[in-house]
Amino acid sequence: MPGERLSVRGMSEVGRFPGAAPPTRVELTIHKEGEKKQEGGCRRWFRKMCPCCCKSQNCTYDVTDKVEFVKPPAPEPAKPKPENGEVKEMEEIKFSVSSVDLLSSKTGQNRKEHHTDLYQGDELIIRRGQTFQMELELNRPFNADNDKLHLELKTGPLPLVSKGTHIIIPLVDHLEDERWEATIVEQNGNQIKLSVNSPASAVIGLYGLTVTTSSSKGEAATTHDSTKNIVMLFNPWCEEDAVFLDNEEETKEYVLNDTGRIYYGTEKQIGARTWNFGQFHEGILEACLFILEKSDMPPSGRGDPVNVVRVISAMINAQDDSGVLVGNWSGNYSDGVPPSAWSSSVEILRKYHSSNGTPVSYGQCWVFSGITTTVLRCLGIPARSVTNFQSAHDTDVSLTTDVYLDEEMEPIDYLNSDSVWNFHVWNDCWMARADLPPGYGGWQAVDSTPQETSQGTFCCGPASVNGIRSGQVYLKHDTPFVFAEVNSDKIFWQRNLDATFSQIHSEKKAVGHYISTKAVGSDERADITHLYKHQEGSEEERIAVETASRYGSKPNVYSTATAEDVSIEVKMEGEGPRMGADAHLSILVKNLSSHPRQTTLHSRVAVMYYTGVLKGTIRKEQMPVELLPNEEKTIEWMLPYQQYQNQLVDQAALMLTLSGRVSETQQVLANQTTFRLRTPDLNVTPLGEAVVGKEMAAKITFTNPLPRMLKEVVFRVEGLGLQKGHEVVVGDVSGHSTVTLTEHFIPTQPGPRKLVASLDCKQLTQVHGVADIVVLEQ
Repeated sequence: MPGERLSVRGMSEVGRFPGAAPPTRVELTIHKEGEKKQEGGCRRWFRKMCPCCCKSQNCTYDVTDKVEFVKPPAPEPAKPKPENGEVKEMEEIKFSVSSVDLLSSKTGQNRKEHHTDLYQGDELIIRRGQTFQMELELNRPFNADNDKLHLELKTGPLPLVSKGTHIIIPLVDHLEDERWEATIVEQNGNQIKLSVNSPASAVIGLYGLTVTTSSSKGEAATTHDSTKNIVMLFNPWCEEDAVFLDNEEETKEYVLNDTGRIYYGTEKQIGARTWNFGQFHEGILEACLFILEKSDMPPSGRGDPVNVVRVISAMINAQDDSGVLVGNWSGNYSDGVPPSAWSSSVEILRKYHSSNGTPVSYGQCWVFSGITTTVLRCLGIPARSVTNFQSAHDTDVSLTTDVYLDEEMEPIDYLNSDSVWNFHVWNDCWMARADLPPGYGGWQAVDSTPQETSQGTFCCGPASVNGIRSGQVYLKHDTPFVFAEVNSDKIFWQRNLDATFSQIHSEKKAVGHYISTKAVGSDERADITHLYKHQEGSEEERIAVETASRYGSKPNVYSTATAEDVSIEVKMEGEGPRMGADAHLSILVKNLSSHPRQTTLHSRVAVMYYTGVLKGTIRKEQMPVELLPNEEKTIEWMLPYQQYQNQLVDQAALMLTLSGRVSETQQVLANQTTFRLRTPDLNVTPLGEAVVGKEMAAKITFTNPLPRMLKEVVFRVEGLGLQKGHEVVVGDVSGHSTVTLTEHFIPTQPGPRKLVASLDCKQLTQVHGVADIVVLEQ
């Protein structure tokens, strides 16, 4: 960044990778331009005597490898080209480099061609597998016959040529693909311009640059360390890169778009919220590099996107490695920020970075996913947030979701460890999978929410979406867990008198509904269920389920199904129940036979966390049902506001469980329906013309839907390129009253922008709104 020095100190190569070096301390600090570090006299003498071992103070391998971003010194004026009579005298001058210009301006050719001009700051940010240019100022004109020159790039605490972290770049006549090389493309007096090529498999991260020069007369080589560094990223525009995405519109969406939509709610009431990914925001690239340095992955592993994604999924959560975000599903967030209050990754990542790696409190699945999208896009890996409705959490690798009932058909809570979340948000990322058989590249599922450990670490993926779809759960990484989330059957077991259990019912369409992500190029919802599973009930889908189950802990769970002639279904009208009013649902029972049927439905409605964990039962009742032959009967079910008003938790979700047995046939009836109480939106209305540098305003309006007071209401407002994120404390809002807030701000960036607002209070969550604003140039 201009006027600052960014110091990145390397981290341990110990942990997930055996045989690596002992741990070292990580620090990322910012120093003001002009500060200097003093070098002792002994060290100066040793550096002169052995420049290859001690080029500068930046190479202190005993503690850390410190690489700094600083502004380059002003280049010395070019000396006039010598006359013919002066050639011999000039050749006697020791050949050396005076200065290096990495041509790193964000408006320059390098940044434009590498699609990195949206990143803040003037560092050289490039993508692998693509040429870039730099200019060298020499102390005399370059003589191709006698002068020798090569570049060296180093990354990590212990750079090694054998590991691809110490790169020697030779000077050649012509560049060839897939190798590190440099060639002179322009020469003017003492100045030469180099074109440098990198392979598409290069290690990503922060590199220090050294230029080494010598002549053919056998004199000792001289070195010049660049005062600025090079950041290398993945390259989805390069065909040879494993993350290559051959669709320009998708690349714009999944790499360059810094805002998006994250879906939540229930399958019948899908909600959407805008999320600011902010991968190009000031300080975010540095934070992402800091996360890589803080992980246990050695720098040599950063060339493989499979490794990088797997480590990122572990580092986004703080469960076992002091990662970015602390998960909290307790409902008590008094010592942090409630998960529903976040609407941006920027504040979280900058806070984690500035605190030198102190985990930020708190997050839940959509926050983990939003941050993962930010980090992966920032590093150059195409990524998107994905929401799965009715998402199963399989705890015993059975690849089924098991529900245990007692002899009276009541749930046995202590055995029901499997759960079905109303929704769960993870990520897809795009890459080739050279480690898998052909056909399993493309979209890969990765989940940073800490649910189950994978090889001893709380991470998940990348798992091939094609592999999930076909039930090939033996493919790495963590494919069985993701398969169970989207396509496991719900199996009901009843306890027998001898304490054993018998399978009494199965639901084959219970999980994995309306899998959603933001559409390319618009804010519409795109349904991608077909990518994760074949059509429900089709022969292909059943084959995939049975194939997967053979690799689970209950391979013999599937048997011949019994005939069923009574069905049960729960329906809701319109968008469903609203917060503050009685909740109404309809239970539709059908007799498909030509004989009468009788049953008693046991109903239980419980407050539920969106993860599928039940807080407690609100009401239980029994409903006798008598059906004539071929009769359909609708039972109106109602939950009064007074019964749930003091019971709700995050997401305002409830689960209605119905079970029963048909007297004549002993057929088991079972149904679980989740629904949420819809909350109102914040209405965000722009006021005035949106022009860079000109003040404008936006009006935010909210009406309390509850008949009681909301306590300690706080608004959060943020807009990338419009306004920095901040809080507005409103205080108490009485029942059914309306609050209007007017925000004044000055846009700083042109183009389409989004102003995002959210409301936070204990009694009401998931209240948010967004305004689309097109900002004009001044």
